Amino acid sequence: MKPLTFRLALILLVVPCSLLAAFTHYPAVKSLLNSFWSMGTIRRPSQFIGIGNYETLLADETFQQVLWNSALYALVTIPAAIALSIGMALLVNAKLPGTALMRLSFFMPTMLPMIAVANIWLFFYAPGIGLASQILSVFGLPPINFLGSSSTSLGSMMVVAIWKESGLFMIFYLAALQAVPTNLKEAARLEGAGSTRIFFDIVLPLLKPTTVFVAVNALINSFRLVDHVIVMTRGGPNNSSSLLLYYIYEVTFRYRDFAYGATLTVFMVLLLGLIALVQFKILDRRTHYQ
Repeated sequence: MKPLTFRLALILLVVPCSLLAAFTHYPAVKSLLNSFWSMGTIRRPSQFIGIGNYETLLADETFQQVLWNSALYALVTIPAAIALSIGMALLVNAKLPGTALMRLSFFMPTMLPMIAVANIWLFFYAPGIGLASQILSVFGLPPINFLGSSSTSLGSMMVVAIWKESGLFMIFYLAALQAVPTNLKEAARLEGAGSTRIFFDIVLPLLKPTTVFVAVNALINSFRLVDHVIVMTRGGPNNSSSLLLYYIYEVTFRYRDFAYGATLTVFMVLLLGLIALVQFKILDRRTHYQ
């Protein structure tokens, strides 16, 4: 290898590795170390307390509520977004008039920043004057304060996330649908199989590699999205719409408890890693890769 080529290769390798270590690995290790120390003040420096923060974590009722909210949020938004994205991909993959316009319309929410999406849905959910209240009034139903009620706030946030993410997942499924061999579907039609049978017996199994990829990304998104919570509800009312990442943000930057915030961060990273591992183990076994 020529000296110039070797230097160029070394630069291209060292620079991204340095950035990865500085902005990913170092913060992760630092958070783990900080989780074993108490919150320090000017008069009382932080002290090593071992697993004290983790014991506090297990007894934290707010954390338990937030964890339940996050689990419910993920269990609803991930399957719903996957099902909706498959339906949209099937629709835009069909030979219908206006397919290009449909693709653009379905993908448009993905291109919008989450802050803009949250503000759009704030007007939609506005009690009395919002579009949701107007639709209810057509059926003679009273207006509902979707974001101000403990029973509807989390569900309202789920709708926003599903609407925002389905367009992105549709692109992956559309690419996967176009890669399905046509001879398999033609052979099934010759055997007398209908469209529904072809989809469930041929197309859907071939979409499983894409589903594994989408499910893991949807899981990560369900825990990392926090913009719409800040804009729309700030976790209220009574923590009914607070998610784990928002609780970490609140503890760390509002209450300035960096040690407990680090503990919550470590828990979230370990939880995501464990769930992703389980997803790969379960879905990968029944997945056929071409």
